Amino acid sequence: MHWLYLIFAAGALVLSMRTTSSALMVIGLIASLGLFVAWVLGWYTARMGDTQRDESQMIDPAELRRLRELAQARKQGTAPPPGPPPL
Repeated sequence: MHWLYLIFAAGALVLSMRTTSSALMVIGLIASLGLFVAWVLGWYTARMGDTQRDESQMIDPAELRRLRELAQARKQGTAPPPGPPPL
């Protein structure tokens, strides 16, 4: 869908280059710029919309603290603190 903005932007640019009216040229250039920006935003949304983090896989603060304590216990060579088993 966002590719239509690019096609319309090119059409508005061609219209503004071919016209003899300065008012129509300004309107065409502004429309071309606006449609090009809309295309860039649509392209960015299509590219980056699928790469967002899955919030269900985030670690909660209690689990993060438990993992830090476990890592510190391993580093010191002591027994790990009791806690729920890792998944």
